[in-house]
Amino acid sequence: MVLVCWLVAALMVFGAIAASDAFLEQQEVQSICDGAALAAANDADEAAVYAQGAGAQVPLTRAAAEAAVADQLTDARVQLDAWSAQTDGAEVTVRCTRSVHIAFDWLFLGGRPLERTAVASARAPTLG
Repeated sequence: MVLVCWLVAALMVFGAIAASDAFLEQQEVQSICDGAALAAANDADEAAVYAQGAGAQVPLTRAAAEAAVADQLTDARVQLDAWSAQTDGAEVTVRCTRSVHIAFDWLFLGGRPLERTAVASARAPTLG
């Protein structure tokens, strides 16, 4: 009976540690994604600005957003399994995915990595 109690207590402690590790990994991926979205939202399509003027909002294009995200990820020296950037011209949405190994993943995940995905959005700066 005492052995069962110790086993249950150990599983609870290991589970809490694994859950905390997964939470911290999620926060890191979210932080990376937030930074990438902000970088993309601040990178206006210069050709559109010169051709049409800035208007009320700085115009964004998918190509410029993707380039800004790639630059941000390279500058931050982070590794992601996948990322994507989409824009409607005023707001950019970035999705970031990374597989991570967490503490005691051999016990709870059979040694497989845990996939962490984050989504971040940012609006282009407005003028006026």
